[in-house]
Amino acid sequence: MKRSILHDKSGMKLAKLLHNPGAGDENHTREELIQQIKSKGFNTIYHSSKERYFLRIIEDEVDFIIVAGGDGTIRKVVKKLMERRLLDKNYPIALLPIGTANNISKTLGITASHHEIIKSWINWEIKKIDIGKIYNFAAANFFIEGLGFGVFPRLIKEMINVEEVLVDTPEKNLKYALRKLQKITSTYEAKYCHIVIDGDSHSGKYLLVEVLNMTSIGPNLVLAPDADPGDGFLEVVLIAESQKNDLDEYIKHKLNGTEGKLSFPTIKAKSVVMRWAGHMLHVDDQLIMLKEDTIIKIELLPGVLQFLVPNK
Repeated sequence: MKRSILHDKSGMKLAKLLHNPGAGDENHTREELIQQIKSKGFNTIYHSSKERYFLRIIEDEVDFIIVAGGDGTIRKVVKKLMERRLLDKNYPIALLPIGTANNISKTLGITASHHEIIKSWINWEIKKIDIGKIYNFAAANFFIEGLGFGVFPRLIKEMINVEEVLVDTPEKNLKYALRKLQKITSTYEAKYCHIVIDGDSHSGKYLLVEVLNMTSIGPNLVLAPDADPGDGFLEVVLIAESQKNDLDEYIKHKLNGTEGKLSFPTIKAKSVVMRWAGHMLHVDDQLIMLKEDTIIKIELLPGVLQFLVPNK
C-alpha cells in the first residue's frame, strides 16, 4: 500500500527519530542524522534509545517513527509500541540500519545508502509484519527475528563478554562471531528436541532448532532464505546431528565472503510447541537460561507491525 506522509504545521513532514548512539561503528551522530533527514524534507523530534522513557509520549503531529540502530534497537522500540493501549495509533516504522548485522532491514530489502533510504520516504510503501507470540513464558512474550535452541544461544553467551577492542567495527564483529560459531559447532553435542509444528510431530537430536520470522539471524546466518515476515507463516529450521558438516561448510563460505548453498529445508508454521533437553534459549538477540524443563508455545500473530519499505 503506497502512501504520502502528512505534513506538520510548518509544512515540513514530521517523524519521531529514535537513535541508538552506540550502534554500528558510531559514525552516525545525532547532528549528522538530523541534518540528513531534514535535507530530504523531514522535521524530527529526536530521542536517544538509551533514555529511560524514550517512547513514553508520541506527539499528535508525528506521522511515523524512525529507528536509527540495529536489530536490538528495533526490538526495543517495538516492545515499547506494543505496550501502548490497543486503541492507540499504530505508527509505521522507518529504518535507518546502523547496527552490526541488520537482519531485519536486510530481510525487508532496506539496504541502500541512508541518502536513498530517506529519499524513499517521500512516497513509501507500507508492509505489514507478523510477530511470533510466546505463551506462558515470563522471560519474553514475542519475537521479531526468531526464537531457538542450540548453537546460536551458545554463541550469544560467548559473545557477551568479548572485549570491544577485538570487535571495534561491525565487520570485525561479524567475522569474530562466525569464527566463534564455527568452533562451537565443531564441538557441540546435539540435544534432543520434541517439536510439534501445526499438529505434526518431529523429534530427534539437533544442533540447532530455530523458529524464524526473518531470513537471517545473528551474524547474518541466512537459514530461511525464502522467509517473508508478512506472509502469515513462520519458518522452522531443524539442523540434525548428522548435518554438522553441512553447517560447518556453510559457515566456512560465510567466512570467505560468499553465501553457500543451504541444504536445510524449512517448514512453514502458524503454531509451534517444543521441548528442548538443553538449558539455553534465545529470543531475538536475548539469551535466556532455563532453570527447569520448559514447554515453549508459539503462535503467529499476523500483521501486527507496519514498516516502510522501498516501492517495488
